[in-house]
Amino acid sequence: MSAELNHDQYAVIGHPVAHSLSPRIHQYFAQQTQQPLTYQALLAPLDGFAASVKKFREQGGVGANVTVPFKVEAYHLAQQLTPRAQLAKAVNTLAWQADGQLLGDNTDGAGLLRDLTHNLNLDLKTARILILGAGGAVRGVLAPLLEAGAQLVISNRTPERAFDMISQFAQLGNITFISDQPHTAFDIIINATSASLQQDLPHCETTWISPTTVCYDMVYAAEPTPFMQFATAHSATRCVDGLGMLIEQAAEAFFVWRGVRPDTEELIKTRLQVR
Repeated sequence: MSAELNHDQYAVIGHPVAHSLSPRIHQYFAQQTQQPLTYQALLAPLDGFAASVKKFREQGGVGANVTVPFKVEAYHLAQQLTPRAQLAKAVNTLAWQADGQLLGDNTDGAGLLRDLTHNLNLDLKTARILILGAGGAVRGVLAPLLEAGAQLVISNRTPERAFDMISQFAQLGNITFISDQPHTAFDIIINATSASLQQDLPHCETTWISPTTVCYDMVYAAEPTPFMQFATAHSATRCVDGLGMLIEQAAEAFFVWRGVRPDTEELIKTRLQVR
């Protein structure tokens, strides 16, 4: 009998999901921390997320990551929610508790915050940060950024969606819509749209970028994304993709599941080329 049959089972559930780097990341974490677990990628039908989670649990699953497009559905499926998941109204980490209850958490914000402050050494206190987009990817990161003291500005093609988000998070700090801001450059611009996944460029005015602007794309890619190329062409001081955020949010999820926090430094430094 395979020893892996005795290992706790985890997965990332999404649609699509074959491209996910999460299995490699968590298998590395498991080896590093000597935790007995297996981790796989599970493709869920667009109309079958809850059924996929149920089946995974019946087959011995004890925890899962949730990716596009199921984070809001996971929020409604969870029976318990952490405070940060309640704020985000989106869940990217599921964990079955000892009593069988399904806990929903959101580690995206913690992952982004650690990547910005620890790996990139950025000071967010009073930093003016422009966030492009107002979708599910944004919900998980607003609270940690506001709590760190950043001044947030949202730019979105559908203003109503942005206004809903702003009203929800306004009590946590300084957050406004782009039309309420002078057309001056920002300290940090975060692309939280899905444009880079389609090799498209999100709407970004050249006046928002200066030689001191750091541009960050939440999408990770082998080559610079269209947003990163655009920012570099317009003199942004640094352009970074979202691989660090992906690794850091995974480490936070691993800690939620196992009570052990992996070291992310080598994975980030080598861009997953660790063996």
